[in-house]
Amino acid sequence: MAKTYDYLFKLLLIGDSGVGKTCLLFRFSEDAFNTTFISTIGIDFKIRTIELDGKKIKLQIWDTAGQERFRTITTAYYRGAMGIMLVYDITNEKSFENIKNWIRNIEEHASSDVERMILGNKCDMNDKRQVSKERGEKLAIDYGIKFLETSAKSSLNVEEVSYFPYYSFIPIYSFFSQSFSIENRTFVPLINVFLKYTFCLVLKQSFFTLGRDIMTRLNRKIVSLCLLFCR
Repeated sequence: MAKTYDYLFKLLLIGDSGVGKTCLLFRFSEDAFNTTFISTIGIDFKIRTIELDGKKIKLQIWDTAGQERFRTITTAYYRGAMGIMLVYDITNEKSFENIKNWIRNIEEHASSDVERMILGNKCDMNDKRQVSKERGEKLAIDYGIKFLETSAKSSLNVEEVSYFPYYSFIPIYSFFSQSFSIENRTFVPLINVFLKYTFCLVLKQSFFTLGRDIMTRLNRKIVSLCLLFCR
């Protein structure tokens, strides 16, 4: 059976309970908002297919429970995720402080190359704001990851959230699909990258070895001089 999409992405929503992960999921997948959601038990997911740059992308968006008692279950889903969105509530200082703990969970359980993004949700409730946008941006800069403020209620930036893994992974997929093309046999780009990478490693190792030899000889000279003066 032929595939109905060009790329498949698995995305994960994590964060404290009550920050609006489920509302974000439903806003994105069904363009709906419901204030009567109850806390997610374990894990849930939705599927949506979008089209970007003429390509069909199938998104699996997983919504994880924020409660501690479900942590063992939810961390099992980190592995294999291509993008993880860390959500906090801008009206809840504690949920923002816990983002660092969630980042540690990612470092422990997810792939090292997973794309990450911090989302400051409920930005429509500016009158109850406890976490400034600048603090969210600074935290993201400190960890070298992306940042957006979102609102599941007003749909602000919800659509943009889905694009972030696409522009990170598609260039890589495109490169390898072109490099290993059987039809046109274009292996040259891959070979060139490999040779450049190998050359850089050899050059780096050569400089390291040279520097080490120089320091060894210099240390010997210093020791000899010290012994000479101590006589």
